[in-house]
Amino acid sequence: MRCCSVQTAGVWESPEKNLIQAEQRISEAARAGAGLVAFPEQHLTGWDPKSSQNCEEITGPAVTGLRRLAKNYSIAIIGSFREAAVPKPKNTVVAIGSEGELLAQYSKIHLFTPGHEDRAFSPGTGLATFSVRGARFGLAICYDLRFPELFRLYRSEGVHAVIVPAAWPENRIRYWELFIQSRAAENQMYVVGVNTTGTTPVDRYSGSSMTADPHGTIIARAGPGEELLFYDIDPAFAETVRQEFPVNDDRKDALYVSLMRGQHGPDSR
Repeated sequence: MRCCSVQTAGVWESPEKNLIQAEQRISEAARAGAGLVAFPEQHLTGWDPKSSQNCEEITGPAVTGLRRLAKNYSIAIIGSFREAAVPKPKNTVVAIGSEGELLAQYSKIHLFTPGHEDRAFSPGTGLATFSVRGARFGLAICYDLRFPELFRLYRSEGVHAVIVPAAWPENRIRYWELFIQSRAAENQMYVVGVNTTGTTPVDRYSGSSMTADPHGTIIARAGPGEELLFYDIDPAFAETVRQEFPVNDDRKDALYVSLMRGQHGPDSR
């Protein structure tokens, strides 16, 4: 399946203008034959770890607008917004099917505490998986990339690709590529990093959206500016890689749990 990552700067704190821009990008991606299009973290507002402006429920105009666009252009959409919730909002990404149906929603589990995101937002507590054209996807957001356990859980769910909307800053961009390749190779899956670009009141971003295949090889990479990045997700290839090099069979999950609990066994020193 051909997919598209929309690397965009957007308009700060303006969901209406960003939805108009999103339609232009979605139209371009659909005309180019993409079956799925993904946007960066909080692309309808710009990522701000301290802002509670423009928070909406899942039934609000932001997600409703994306659902309308998905149906109009017959394309699956991955979009990100600030979800209204109690006691604090959530940093949420939604997967929308090509008929406008809500396939999945995921709220960022690992909030970016160095930027005090945890003070303004509540963390998510669950995984999110969905399927499009025979490919099984998972969702993560930005800082989640630093936590391999999450991607391991998606691997155990049979996911072929994890899509990661992000606002990854320019001064840490070398870790962006490192983590995307590592999570892909570790779990023999595609990892799709969709980053923002430009300068906001929070930070400076340099794009570099990229996709790694199940070998950990970068198969698509964007430059620093606004760009539509196309790549193919092939679930059969992911399954073949796993069959030919069945590293997953050598995992010792029960032992790992006991080691974490300090149960080292009779041969420990």
